[in-house]
Amino acid sequence: METANQNHSVSEFILLGLSSRPEDQVPLFVIFLIMYLVTITGNLLIILAIRSEPQLQTPMYFFLSFLSFIDIGFTTTIVPKMLVNFLSEKKTISYVGCVTQMYFIYALGTTDSCLLAVMAFDRYVAICDPFHYVTTMSHQRCVLLVTLSCSFSLLHSLLHTLLMNRLTFCDSNVISHFFCDIDALLKLSCSSTFINEVLIITEGPIALVTPFLCIVFSYIQIFIAVLKIPSAAGKRKTFSTCGSHLTVVTLFYGSIFYEILQPLSSYAVSTRMATIVYTILSSMLNPFIYSLRNKDMKRGLGKLLNMKKS
Repeated sequence: METANQNHSVSEFILLGLSSRPEDQVPLFVIFLIMYLVTITGNLLIILAIRSEPQLQTPMYFFLSFLSFIDIGFTTTIVPKMLVNFLSEKKTISYVGCVTQMYFIYALGTTDSCLLAVMAFDRYVAICDPFHYVTTMSHQRCVLLVTLSCSFSLLHSLLHTLLMNRLTFCDSNVISHFFCDIDALLKLSCSSTFINEVLIITEGPIALVTPFLCIVFSYIQIFIAVLKIPSAAGKRKTFSTCGSHLTVVTLFYGSIFYEILQPLSSYAVSTRMATIVYTILSSMLNPFIYSLRNKDMKRGLGKLLNMKKS
């Protein structure tokens, strides 16, 4: 413990959260508690419906069930600590807790990003190469894609966490965020962050931009394939299978890129809202987006709820 304190000096951090006004804390607690409960319930229902419905045993729903599982973990890494801090006078988090939270946020967030790319590839194969879909998206290959997504994300986050752990934090311990964000932590360090910043500039875009480019490439090919379909009804039916996924991608990446384009020094309301969208809101809305626009998923959820009632 003494060695750790010598290395880091600061034993805990203060999370400023979403608002410093006392009158805001209880309403924010209620809002985010409801959002968290809806997120957990919705994503669990998606997982259970996919596992219990034979018609949903396809690669697309296999990836969706794993996305729901990751979304539960992603939200749980952030929201419970937020809820505690809303009702606490000292909005603190220990050094170990902060680094651990940072690790899981970036690991699960990157996995989310990779899974969205994998799901886009699945739609690309289904629409552009349907005759080879069964062999291309075999169960073994689906498991491999999920494993690679998780492995890459865990190593990506581990690398940033290990480099963060070597930094020294001296006086200031106030984080201008509602979770342990890597950029906010780097600003507090009183030691050189050159290596950390170089890694963020070089390796960071690989983890974020590469999956996004894979999604863009997949949808360009899908658009081209859809335009070749002669009937308007055929075009609508073919592209409707991508509508839910495209909505989720827009919500997730749109908010991330909006935050990235903001000045580094800003912690404006709009920046905080963008962060909430991709860390909390998207995980809550995903089950609704995928179920409301998907007949098979609605049928599966209906059967699951009827089984619970009986």
